[in-house]
Amino acid sequence: MGIRIRSSRQTFAVVNALLEQASEWHYGYEISRQTGLKSGTLYPILMRLAEAKILETRWKDSPEPGRPPRHMYRLTATGFRWAKELGNATSRPFRLGLAKG
Repeated sequence: MGIRIRSSRQTFAVVNALLEQASEWHYGYEISRQTGLKSGTLYPILMRLAEAKILETRWKDSPEPGRPPRHMYRLTATGFRWAKELGNATSRPFRLGLAKG
């Protein structure tokens, strides 16, 4: 497909979280909770994916009065195809997890 994005475990985790409900809009805090990534790691990944046209973005007013608007993210059609190809091309798990033991 020709899209070049750094394929780190963190990027795989973000892509996997977005694929779970690919047609839905997601906000950063939700993605952070799903992946376990902190904002300093998550938001640069989201920005790179948006710049590559893998994600579309929009602002949504907060449902709580007085709270700032949320930046929302969703896979584009191209991003969805890229993400599926990425998943098929790698045997590495997408989810980040804490080892229990």
